[in-house]
Amino acid sequence: MRQPSAIQTDPDQNRSGWRTIRKVAPYLWPEDETWVKRRVVLALAMLVLAKLIAVYTPILYKGAVDGLAGEGVPPLALGAVGLTVAYGVARMMTVGFQQLRDALFAPVGQRALRALALETFQHIHQLSMRYHVTRRTGGLSRIIERGVKGVEFLLRFLLFSIGPLILELLLVSIVLMWLFDVWYLVVVAITIALYIWFTFAVTEWRVKLRREMNDQDTEANQRAIDSLLNFETVKYFNAETREAERYDVSMKGYAQAALKTAYSLAFLNFGQSLLITCGLIGVMVLAAKGVQSGSLTVGDFVMVNAYMIQITVPLNFLGTVYREIRQSLVDMGQMFDLLEQPAEVMDKPCAPNLRVNGGEVTLENVHFGYEAEREILKGVSLTVPAGQTVAIVGATGSGKSTIGRLLFRFYDVTGGSLKIDGQDVRDVSQTSLHASIGVVPQDTVLFNDTIRYNIAYGREGATQDDVDAAARAAQIHDFIVSLPEGYDTKVGERGLKLSGGEKQRVGIARTLLKNPPILLLDEATSALDTDTEQDIKDALSRAGVGRTVITIAHRLSTIAEADQIVVLEQGEIIEKGTHDELLRRAGRYAQLWSRQQSDGQAA
Repeated sequence: MRQPSAIQTDPDQNRSGWRTIRKVAPYLWPEDETWVKRRVVLALAMLVLAKLIAVYTPILYKGAVDGLAGEGVPPLALGAVGLTVAYGVARMMTVGFQQLRDALFAPVGQRALRALALETFQHIHQLSMRYHVTRRTGGLSRIIERGVKGVEFLLRFLLFSIGPLILELLLVSIVLMWLFDVWYLVVVAITIALYIWFTFAVTEWRVKLRREMNDQDTEANQRAIDSLLNFETVKYFNAETREAERYDVSMKGYAQAALKTAYSLAFLNFGQSLLITCGLIGVMVLAAKGVQSGSLTVGDFVMVNAYMIQITVPLNFLGTVYREIRQSLVDMGQMFDLLEQPAEVMDKPCAPNLRVNGGEVTLENVHFGYEAEREILKGVSLTVPAGQTVAIVGATGSGKSTIGRLLFRFYDVTGGSLKIDGQDVRDVSQTSLHASIGVVPQDTVLFNDTIRYNIAYGREGATQDDVDAAARAAQIHDFIVSLPEGYDTKVGERGLKLSGGEKQRVGIARTLLKNPPILLLDEATSALDTDTEQDIKDALSRAGVGRTVITIAHRLSTIAEADQIVVLEQGEIIEKGTHDELLRRAGRYAQLWSRQQSDGQAA
């Protein structure tokens, strides 16, 4: 069964085309950027000039034909050759003004694309941890990709297709009625009305097929990325064939949806062509009868044909534009759904920056649960004095890592409060809070870039000397300089080219470069071997000097020297004290210590 998207919204409301258009329109006419408005106005002026010349061009064509046939009075008294040249010049001017229009508008479209892409990217980073835990990375990236690509297209064609098309059809209809009679207008009007009705009706049907195709495409892309991100796991379980079959199932669904879309497109194109051809035949029959009766010239017949062909092009274009606009609205609708996802954790208005004097961390009767019906922390009260190291231990699921997430404010407590130097973390800006806390997680994830970039990521603007000093403090400098490319060594996606211990040291160096007053070590050595663990432990000890350190630990040997050890059990503190005190108490901590010591000796 296909998993639901992380974005769950009302499709009738959030995928509304008008909603999307209203959201895009400000990018076309921004209040604070006059250069955008100037370009839009100039582009519209070029558009009107192009349409006026285009509507007059068939009249020149008629004059040239009548001049050659010896009928009628040629306009402008240029003669057949002169009118032919004027006809060619008019066509070139029409194309020239259209291209100038596009050139003037191109920076407007690119600016809108860039602005919306940046807004989406920033918004995704502002969304809560709860959203990112449930997100589908591949599907999310595809939604953004399709949505951003639709921005320029939608802006350009809203401005330069629908309005201009209406203008051109109106001008041509007036010319036909003025030069001939009302029956020409009736035939053209009926043809246009039927064409538009058919195009819109079939395109609406195709939009549903497009949505299905997009969903299948998103699913296939997600499965591919998920499988590649778990490359090692796939290998461990000899599951290449299984993964290929899962991916093929998704691609089969996409192929079926894509075929339906292609078949419906063929039906739409044929129906449009049929309606246009019938209208063309109707008008040409009227013109042919007029030539036979002597009321019209051969030039009139040719001019009528030219006008019908001239409106055929934008009408065919209307079909394409409407299809693409509707498809863009579908793609962008999903992206705007994403932009409307509220951030669960937000700063209060005018929230002040956190002022860290010593770094005392206080939990006062903290309650929290990831789900309302399942509480993880049940009234935890704890004080971590400034400059001291407090370790939190307990069984899996006891709430150890949850405390770290609440401290960094990935989530807000549901009861009680969490304070730093007396300031509730909910009352200060997240930027200042995050700047004050350094985190070394159990599995350090690195960017697919150089070692230098990954260490320097700890502080913007860091120099090479700063990076070297942080690497030395984390005891990884010598290893780095021994590599053929030194600090320019690429670490691979998620840092997979480095060992676990090497990644941890890079992560420690990155955190040391940040130089935060509070350090959170979230089981930073639990996945390492004993020798590597001791090296990392030494590096972490140096990193904790002069800082408030909260260590979330699984291996008790790594926290025996902590100033205070807190034992959590099912979301409640059941013991506190130093290592020696807790052993003498012979309680839960002593049991855990004894069990780990026995396991270590057996190993």
